Amino acid sequence: MRSTTNSEDANTTRFNGCLSAIEPKFLTADTEASGVAMVTAAFRTPAKEVIIEGRTYQADEWMNTPSAILEALPRRLHLQPDHPLTITRKLIESRFPDYKTHNDLFPIVTTAQNFDSLGFPLDHIGRSRADTYYLNQSTVLRTHTSAHQADTFRKNESEGYLISADVYRRDAIDRSHYPVFHQMEGARTWDRQQAEREGKILAQIIWDDVTKIPKHDIAVEDPNPTFHAERNPLQAGHSPEEADAMAAHLKRSLEDMVVTIFNAAKGASDTATPDEPLKVRWVEAYFPFTSPSWELEVFWQGDWLEVLGSGIVSQPILNHASVPNRIGWAFGLGLERIAMLLYSIPDIRLFWSKDKRFLSQFHEHEPIRPFVPFSKYPACFKDVSFWLRTSSSSSSSAAGGATPIHPPAQQQTQSSSIPPPASSSTMPIPPAAAAPAAATPAFHENDVMEIAREVGGDLVEDVRLTDEFVHPKTGRRSLCYRVNYRSLERTLTNEETNEMHDRLRGLLVDRLGVQLR
Repeated sequence: MRSTTNSEDANTTRFNGCLSAIEPKFLTADTEASGVAMVTAAFRTPAKEVIIEGRTYQADEWMNTPSAILEALPRRLHLQPDHPLTITRKLIESRFPDYKTHNDLFPIVTTAQNFDSLGFPLDHIGRSRADTYYLNQSTVLRTHTSAHQADTFRKNESEGYLISADVYRRDAIDRSHYPVFHQMEGARTWDRQQAEREGKILAQIIWDDVTKIPKHDIAVEDPNPTFHAERNPLQAGHSPEEADAMAAHLKRSLEDMVVTIFNAAKGASDTATPDEPLKVRWVEAYFPFTSPSWELEVFWQGDWLEVLGSGIVSQPILNHASVPNRIGWAFGLGLERIAMLLYSIPDIRLFWSKDKRFLSQFHEHEPIRPFVPFSKYPACFKDVSFWLRTSSSSSSSAAGGATPIHPPAQQQTQSSSIPPPASSSTMPIPPAAAAPAAATPAFHENDVMEIAREVGGDLVEDVRLTDEFVHPKTGRRSLCYRVNYRSLERTLTNEETNEMHDRLRGLLVDRLGVQLR
């Protein structure tokens, strides 16, 4: 990670606004106590450096991280006492008492850590500035806890580990999506060389470890074989016996965790049926960095709910991390998703609230109880319609070629820290590479979301595309978005919502070059 420590001086000013290649913002003179600051070359000169908790990063044309996101970095909600995310994290950690925990890893990582170490191809959508927050071409806000996976394997400090962290993605605005969320991932590995030195068969060592996992009596549906040549292949170099043993250890460990979580949720829920037995099922899945892979689902309140993703770690990742003799499994889940279930929290924005009416409802050493809303404040819906730039004036995307309108990628890794499909689970890990050259991107819906967040922050509850129209003669495309302004803590006035919406409209024109209708 390229960084240096800099003390604040006369040239250090508070980062206020969004610095981007389209419209750089300029800074005010006060210093932010959070430790997030930027350095300017001269008055009304675009900021050249970003200082985050004493570490300095050189900003360039790739910089697209707004001030609201930078100011969220020091919050670390999963470490706050009596916070629902902290309670959820500790509940899960209690089921892995011998695993080493990593809960304070720094959120700024290199593209090599975030992408290359996991084999992301250079044209993968996850590398796009439309999806990821960049400080510069080679430095990003981590998009998943797996950015630390190779480093953790390389240190080889323990056979099992858990990583919990805040992660950052440009994404939709609704009650279940937020640009900052929290993931937990875990892994357990075994050393082939150690087994050989002890004169033991590795598969038998793993089976012996399976017997140490607490037993449960819930119903488990697991109809598929451990691996399947086409659907869920066995990795080269892994024997069937090893795969069977690792799969059993993975499944028993995660079943134990899920039983603990959902028994707690059942006791806290007002809607759970007391006599409804807890059921789980394993479903074959595809993740690019594990094989075979599975999702774990729980039958909850009348429906099957996906809880986590998991699988046998792709051996090239371990090889690249300089531990080629180790094999093992990994899982990933979203802490917000689990906490919302545990406490019946209806809106992801609430986790960021500093309102005592929210925070006072959670206590680490008390039984889990459902969240009690303070009030339901009225929604204020406002529409904005605009024509997109014509194709002749639009630039191609960074990946090359014209980019069609497409909705923001869903945060599927809020339930799994394993990234979306990109390649074969046994693909070789490429050497660290520079990101593709930046270019002025075509329209992307995440840009609308970012502008809405900049204007309204947490006062924007939801932004949805409600209408799309292509003019039959000119071919121009028109979009209509409906913005729901609603505070979690008070009633908004018409005056302030009109002011926010007028600013939103203006920024859409200035930043995206659209024509309002």
